[in-house]
Amino acid sequence: MKLVVLTGIPGSGSTTLLNRALDEVDYVHLNYGDIMTEIAINENIVEDRDELRKLPAETQKEIQAKAAKEIKQRSEENNVIVDTHCTINTPAGFLPGLPKWVLDELQPDLFILIEAYPDEIIYRRLNDDTRVRDVQKAKDIQLHQEMNRATSMAYATLTGATVKILSNHDNHLDSSVKKLVDVLNL
Repeated sequence: MKLVVLTGIPGSGSTTLLNRALDEVDYVHLNYGDIMTEIAINENIVEDRDELRKLPAETQKEIQAKAAKEIKQRSEENNVIVDTHCTINTPAGFLPGLPKWVLDELQPDLFILIEAYPDEIIYRRLNDDTRVRDVQKAKDIQLHQEMNRATSMAYATLTGATVKILSNHDNHLDSSVKKLVDVLNL
């Protein structure tokens, strides 16, 4: 069984790509943020997902650890792909989405980074009325993607996993999905 972590900053299209690819691969999809949200709501810490990133870092870390244990339990008998964020841009700075104690629990085989051009990400965020997004400049989006690259390599160093970077540019969804399916089927 394989455990794959798929990441991308908000607006990169990582969830869209994954949802399309899941029709063609034998993986159970677990969204880290959804599991964290369920835990935080059940513990009366937040009312919705968008409040998670505004919590103090220590509270986020506690919820991350609980989510890792739950994901690991769910991944015992199936190929699992975990949809999450590599880093979270908080008011105090970038927070690792998968700190060492989470990686120690998960022990993923592969990290897949989904990236897009900053202008594409800005446009996608502006047109997504399902979430409340912070407005960012292109240079800030680029920095966040660069932080994800560096962080994913650090994660790979700690776990022995590999890192694959896939582009998801506008008007290329089908070819991006095919590339993702090919990587998952290796």
